[in-house]
Amino acid sequence: MPGGRSSTKNSGKLASQLLFSEALLTSKASYSPLMAQLPVQYHNTLGTAQESTMDRIVQEISGVGRRLEGMDNAMASLTAEAKFIRLDIAGFQSHVQGLEQRVSLVEAHAASSQELLYLRSKVTDLKDRRFAEAIEGDDMHLFLRETLPRLTGITFDPPLEFQRAHRLGLKRPNGSARPRAIRACFLRHTQARQIIERARAYRSCQMDGQEIWITGDFSKDTSECRRAFLALRPRQMEVKYGLFDPARIWVMKNVLSQDFYDPEDLRFFLDGLQSMDTSASLLH
Repeated sequence: MPGGRSSTKNSGKLASQLLFSEALLTSKASYSPLMAQLPVQYHNTLGTAQESTMDRIVQEISGVGRRLEGMDNAMASLTAEAKFIRLDIAGFQSHVQGLEQRVSLVEAHAASSQELLYLRSKVTDLKDRRFAEAIEGDDMHLFLRETLPRLTGITFDPPLEFQRAHRLGLKRPNGSARPRAIRACFLRHTQARQIIERARAYRSCQMDGQEIWITGDFSKDTSECRRAFLALRPRQMEVKYGLFDPARIWVMKNVLSQDFYDPEDLRFFLDGLQSMDTSASLLH
């Protein structure tokens, strides 16, 4: 390393200067009798030269000491800077961990949203008192895929797909006056919503002279969500509400409106409105 070579060079120079100083002292002691025999003027000249050389050596040694001290200070500064770098790295690692936690929360929220989306897609019941048993044959999915567009007048692209579809209740004999209703769970909630809205607009649907009612069938979780929305609704009488199938509530205050699919989100929103109203009343 450059610092190491410089330190070695300075140490060698210092050793050489010390040896030279010792040699001068030895030389001065050896020739002291001879110098005593020389004239006073020569003796003074040599003494002055030796003192000047010694002063210069002392100054150089002091300079080497100052340079070594400067190197120590530089090393201390580098050590402190390395410590700050380690702290920065630790801070970045903590920040990365925080980001990973946020990503985990987002993934969990996305999974929850997918679950809510699935609940909102549940389910559409087709009910008809004159709808003969076993008319669907062996393939209920194919029967509904062909029948629902005819009932509603909607062309579906992509075609309707179902997670499951079946009749409700115990099997009844063919020709029964009370055929069982059919329950279908759609893979795409938008298609289920289209069908329900069209059926609501038509009140009932006609197919081959038969009247068929299509209604939304709420799962247990969806029903509980609707009840939670209704329980929260009276808290803010000055706020306008609208509860829509299957479990969506529309809220409006002044010019601010928003849709909610989760009661906890609605509760948080209403708490914020209440805090704003309290602050406004205190200011006035």
